[in-house]
Amino acid sequence: MSALEVTILGCGSSSGTPAIGCGCPTCQSDDVRNKRTRASAYVRVGELGFLIDTGPDLRQQALREGVRQLDAVLYTHPHADHLNGIDDLRAFCYLKKGPISLYGNEFTISNIRERFGYALLPPSKMWDKPVLLPETVSAPFLHQGVALTPIPLLHGSWPCLGWRIGSMAWLTDLSKILDDSLPLLEGLELLFLDCLNDDPYPSHLSVDEAFAWAERIGARRTVLIHMTHKLEYRALSERCPPGVEVGYDGWKAALSFE
Repeated sequence: MSALEVTILGCGSSSGTPAIGCGCPTCQSDDVRNKRTRASAYVRVGELGFLIDTGPDLRQQALREGVRQLDAVLYTHPHADHLNGIDDLRAFCYLKKGPISLYGNEFTISNIRERFGYALLPPSKMWDKPVLLPETVSAPFLHQGVALTPIPLLHGSWPCLGWRIGSMAWLTDLSKILDDSLPLLEGLELLFLDCLNDDPYPSHLSVDEAFAWAERIGARRTVLIHMTHKLEYRALSERCPPGVEVGYDGWKAALSFE
């Protein structure tokens, strides 16, 4: 049995918190839990390191958390706040002098091939560019012996993925969990769940919708992520039902992994 360690690298929405030009209480807060970079997670299983998404804050997040080992990236979808930090993967390729695997659905991998073709070439002697190995996935698979399960979701009209590793699942940027995906979320110890703001939004979960999905999925512990500056940490924490809590950048947990 190995240990699974997960760190929230970022729990913010596409604008981050504080938002540029905003003077709201959350943006002006001194509570570090209200300082949110763009949504991403780092999961370590034994000696392997997995990154969920490469947002534009990746370099800052990796330095803050001391991330050095990276073996694969699990992509949810190709919006800029989840993909546009892809060039920072070159540092990890340089450290290991080897390529990094990318996994995502056809929609995301096609977008990466179209926009970041320079990162999919063989390495130079200098390892001065990312060297990435993209692969389309639609069902559970193994990466160096670790079982990874893509969870099909809808993000408005976009097909995106959540990810399950062991008894942990990361579901960001979603408006609906497909009926066929619900069995893939049974028996979770830890669920990270999209929670944009209070108002309904066509491609994200509101607070009330996140609470409802948390109850339906029934994980032992649900952590809210991908929040805008309209949600202040302490105020939202006071509203959470039992078993639900508000995430923050740098939040960590360890689970057993079989």
